[in-house]
Amino acid sequence: MKAPQHPLPISVGRRTAIQAGSIGLLGLGMNHLPPLQAALPLDGKYPRAQRAKSVIYIFLSGGLAQHESFDLKPNAPKEVRGEFNPIPTKTPGIQICEHLPELAKRSEKWALCRSMTHPYIEHSDGHMVMLTGRTMLPPGYDRSKPKPTDWPSLAAMANDRLTPRNNLPPAIVLPDKIVHRTGRTIPGQFAGQMGSLRDPWFLETAPYHPDHYGAFPDYLFHHAKGGQKDVNLKFQAPNLSLPQGMGKERFTNRQKLFRNLNAQRVFLEKAAEVEQFERYRQMAVDLLAKEKTRKAFDVMSADEKRQEKYGKNSFGWSLLSAAQLVEAGVSLVQVNLGNNETWDTHGNAFPDLKNYLFPPTDKAVSALLDDLDERGLLKETLIVMGSEFGRTPKISLLEKHYKKPGRDHWGAVQSILLAGGGVQGGRVIGSSDKLGGYPASDPQKPENLAATIYEALGIPRDMMWHDSSDRPSKIYYGDPIPGLLA
Repeated sequence: MKAPQHPLPISVGRRTAIQAGSIGLLGLGMNHLPPLQAALPLDGKYPRAQRAKSVIYIFLSGGLAQHESFDLKPNAPKEVRGEFNPIPTKTPGIQICEHLPELAKRSEKWALCRSMTHPYIEHSDGHMVMLTGRTMLPPGYDRSKPKPTDWPSLAAMANDRLTPRNNLPPAIVLPDKIVHRTGRTIPGQFAGQMGSLRDPWFLETAPYHPDHYGAFPDYLFHHAKGGQKDVNLKFQAPNLSLPQGMGKERFTNRQKLFRNLNAQRVFLEKAAEVEQFERYRQMAVDLLAKEKTRKAFDVMSADEKRQEKYGKNSFGWSLLSAAQLVEAGVSLVQVNLGNNETWDTHGNAFPDLKNYLFPPTDKAVSALLDDLDERGLLKETLIVMGSEFGRTPKISLLEKHYKKPGRDHWGAVQSILLAGGGVQGGRVIGSSDKLGGYPASDPQKPENLAATIYEALGIPRDMMWHDSSDRPSKIYYGDPIPGLLA
């Protein structure tokens, strides 16, 4: 588990101060944690009156094709409608792709917004607006790297503005940061103007690889080459175990414990805000002290049948992790289903979606809906699934790179799936035109999606966030998607 950090260069002391998730830094072992937990209370700052207790934001980096998923156009010309057929769902009048049969059976649990729109067709731009809920790009914006002048992400906003529950981080991103195949970190994922100390927590459980996409091990693929195998790619639980050499005898006395902590605090206070350090230290304590919490992070030790329902692959394990974390008390979990722009289907779109992307997604998201429902958590957990943009209405073939056609980037319209947290299932909000290229009714912007998430979490309309210079800014820049929440 890595405590919040920013990819930009910062001082060693500041970086060290926020690495509270590292037990080695604090000089602490498992044995001292209960007394420390009792000695360091964490007072909540922000009262909550939420519709939902938690949000799971499933982000499909690369751009989900609306024509192939939730907004098929069977009557459009051949170069538009594509190869997939629509199938009826459990809800009369609503059809989705034939390769999403499990989601089709559960339409009473989800709703669609088919009219999400913004003006950008570049990946970094799309990530910025869909992960921050701000259509306007920030000042000094750089596509190639995150900057301190960026807008705060939705996850960072939740992490800063919400009261921790069970002393857990309010917001966690998993299974890794979104990184381009060139190695550059995609902007829009961090706290930006709020300062790096307010970044969400990144739970890194899946390794990055520049040439692999999809849900390893069974659904690993390459956009141009098809199915892949790599035994070195492992989904792993974060290391929250006791470091070697820290035995029971090390911290048996509270006085010894605090002498150790205070010695390190002299250094830490020089580099970081004391209040923020205390916050992260207390969270790190709870992450390690409570057996229930530790189990929430260790998805690989979950019940075998439960793993099978989600799918024993990186998509399934990631969503199972999200379910366990919201049950433990995390307010917002962003799940990146496929790093490295996995859903960027410029070519070989139809076989890649059919064989590698839709099967694990259909199974895992459906299992998430069932699992939360069975545990009585679906009504209090808002699920959102979307991408940085949609794909072009017209199919094209990039002959130099692919053998079969696909679709290019398209920000003008995309489909968003929402469920739980008060969402009225079996509904469609908005529509696209007959070619699936532009909103035809009820256009919704990233600001509307952000407001939907904030309202579900009970963030007040008049609450402000503060940048690193303590200047206030408003949180809401739009209204929640109308007709969605009961």
